[in-house]
Amino acid sequence: MRIYFIFSIVLLLMLSSTYAQTNSPVVKIRNGQLQGSIENGVQSFKGIPFAAPPVGKLRWKEPQPVANWKGVRDAQQFGPTVLQTNVFGDMAFRASSMSEDCLYLNVWTPDTKKKNLPVLVYFYGGGFVAGDGSEARYDGASMAAKGIVSLTVNYRLGIFGHMAHPELTKESPHHASGNYGMLDQVAALKWVQENIAAFGGDPKRVTIAGESAGSISVSALMASPLSKNLFAQAIGESGSLLGSIPSTPLAKSEQAGLEFANKIGANSLEALRSIPAEKLLISSTEGNPFRFQIITMDGYFLPKHPLEIFEKGEQAQVPLLAGWNSEEMTYRVLLGEQELTIENYTKAVQRAYPEQASELLKVYKPNSDAEVEQVATDLAGDKFIGFSTWKLIDVQTKTGKSVYRYLYARPRPPMAAAIGNAAAGLAGGIIKDSTNAAPVKKQAAKRAVHSAEIEYAMGNLATNKVYDWTADDYKVSNLMQEYFANFIKTGNPNEAGLPKWPTVTEGAKVQYINIDVNTTLEVEKNRDRYIYLDKVTNR
Repeated sequence: MRIYFIFSIVLLLMLSSTYAQTNSPVVKIRNGQLQGSIENGVQSFKGIPFAAPPVGKLRWKEPQPVANWKGVRDAQQFGPTVLQTNVFGDMAFRASSMSEDCLYLNVWTPDTKKKNLPVLVYFYGGGFVAGDGSEARYDGASMAAKGIVSLTVNYRLGIFGHMAHPELTKESPHHASGNYGMLDQVAALKWVQENIAAFGGDPKRVTIAGESAGSISVSALMASPLSKNLFAQAIGESGSLLGSIPSTPLAKSEQAGLEFANKIGANSLEALRSIPAEKLLISSTEGNPFRFQIITMDGYFLPKHPLEIFEKGEQAQVPLLAGWNSEEMTYRVLLGEQELTIENYTKAVQRAYPEQASELLKVYKPNSDAEVEQVATDLAGDKFIGFSTWKLIDVQTKTGKSVYRYLYARPRPPMAAAIGNAAAGLAGGIIKDSTNAAPVKKQAAKRAVHSAEIEYAMGNLATNKVYDWTADDYKVSNLMQEYFANFIKTGNPNEAGLPKWPTVTEGAKVQYINIDVNTTLEVEKNRDRYIYLDKVTNR
């Protein structure tokens, strides 16, 4: 009897496995067939190669075509994480390995049998030195449940994605080097044009989106002649190339690459390509993990300064939804642990910006000690990334299509418990070392810090067990995701029942949506700050 019982259980498990396999969705794309899986009512296809592995002789080459495969390729697991070091403590990757062979993307779809669905392609943040498409906060299942085919895309980082070198420029048919990570993104968008219909998507209804480095990427893709015709709408969350985060002339990027090669004793491309990837990564990040993170004006991906492209109206003529958060950078970068007084603030600004201090203190002026924290937070955040986002919105309003601007102001709630590396493990797979390894007090933030909006906008609060999410958090998430989903579907975030979100109008009082528990329409009050930063940044 016991043997019969065990045999029955084994048979049942085998039948269940067979049933799951036979009912897993299968699609045929240009390179072959893919078998995905069904998760939370949507279909997912993971680890899909969109370019050949950029290894060996293909290291520092623009993406090459994928080889076709025979049979059905398994697409139920994430591809390898992009090669990188431990830079940010809040990143948890669901891939099982890390490799230089990293050019894979992931697709979530309501149903492959549907047709002409809107498409979202999301590019992760991480300063162009960290990040991966397997992070749970970017998961596309929630957007897919709203009728959107959603993708995340891996692109090369650090030295593998951004090193220029005179010999690389010489061997390139385009006489360009340095933008390999950006060319990966272009290749992914071309893959979408060729293949997304197999997943139910419409190649004419593609929205690109990203946060931080992903948002900077969005502005670069809008500017590049290689990509500006590959999408219909754009979303930028905190960041652009049009401000304090500049692109670099090719000669300067080449010099940086040459100096690094000489430093490690690699006097040829052959020598550089022969260095094991892990060793090269360590050498390139030692003492400075951000050594290679700059987008280059290479004459190919970026033929000229991106600001000039936007000012002449040569960028992608698509609707743009963009904004930034209420605390992109903490006031402590200026004041440290000093008492929040006007005197200390004044001295801190004079130390940090000796040539600009006089003017900065006029436009970032607290009228009392009580205002110092907010004003210092604004200055630090604008200098970091807020101004560059404002500049993108301002120029696009003058030379592009419709623009919808937001300020995201909902602070995260207190953490659920003391957080160590185990907190990052909520997503499984590779875990980057946490900067919050010590016990953390359960304390709510005052403002929305950099990157805090991602889980809200993508409908992924439940994937992050670190925080004690409340009903108010889900209320904000539902609102923000609805805005984003509407924009992805129609190019307009509005719908009946949501607070009215008008476009930014040139010459009029600039209006924007302040997204919080009580979302409100606001009028820009500090334009003089951005006008001044524009004068000293883009002169």
